[in-house]
Amino acid sequence: MAVKVGVTIDRSSPVPLYHQLAEQLTNAIATGQLRPGDPFENEIALAERLNLSRPTVRRAILELVNRGFLVRRRGLGTTVANRKVHRRAELTSLYDDLRRDGVQPETAVLQHELKRDEYIAGMLDLPADTELLAIVRLRLAGGRPLAILRNWLPPPYTDINKADLEEAGLYALLRKRGVRPVVAHQSIGARMPDAAERRHLELRPAGPVLTMTRSAFDVVGAPVEYGDHCYRAQDYSIDVMIDQR
Repeated sequence: MAVKVGVTIDRSSPVPLYHQLAEQLTNAIATGQLRPGDPFENEIALAERLNLSRPTVRRAILELVNRGFLVRRRGLGTTVANRKVHRRAELTSLYDDLRRDGVQPETAVLQHELKRDEYIAGMLDLPADTELLAIVRLRLAGGRPLAILRNWLPPPYTDINKADLEEAGLYALLRKRGVRPVVAHQSIGARMPDAAERRHLELRPAGPVLTMTRSAFDVVGAPVEYGDHCYRAQDYSIDVMIDQR
C-alpha cells in the first residue's frame, strides 16, 4: 500500500503549486519516509486528497521522475527509485551531500603527500613550483564505493592530516579554519575509468564514470582547492538550477 505523505500547500505563495508538491515529496524520499521500492500514491488519489488538479500533480510527479527519485514501469505503476546521490551544482562536497540525505559517509585515504604540479598550480593561479598537498580518497556509503576524490590543497592548508580526512569531509575541515570557497570554475563530464578506478569503484568492464573538476577560491580570490573527481555514474546525478533574471 502506498504511503500517504503529509503535504501542506500554500495557495497564497508565489511558488508554483506543482513545485511545492515536488519539493515536499522529494524531502519525504530524502528523509526515508518514502523508501526505495515503495509504491507511490496514485496520481488521481493524490490530486483528490490535496484538492489539486491532475495536471499539477502530474507535473510534480514528472519532475521527480526526471530527477531520478521515482520510477514508472508499465504494469507496475510508480515506485520510489533506488537511492542515488543527487548533488546540486553548487559549492558543496559529497560528504556534506550524503550527510544532508541522512547517510553516514565513509572515507579511505589512498594518498596523502606533498608534491609539486605545474598544471595544478596554474589552475589555482599559483607559481609553478608551489608545494601542494595531494590527496586521493575513496568515498563510500554503507560499505559501497561511490567516488574517487583527488584534491590538491595550496598553503596554508597543506598541514591537513590523513586522520582528519578519514573522519570528516574536506570542506568541513576547511570551514573549521574559517575558510569557505565562494567561487569556482567547474567542469562536468564522463569517461571510461582506468584499471585502478574500476577496481576501487567495483565497476563492470564497460561501466563509465561521471567526472567533475573544480578550481575553488575564497571571498578574496585566494585559492582553496583543486579537485578532480570521478563517480559511479549509476549512483550519482547532478541537479542544476538555472535562474534566468
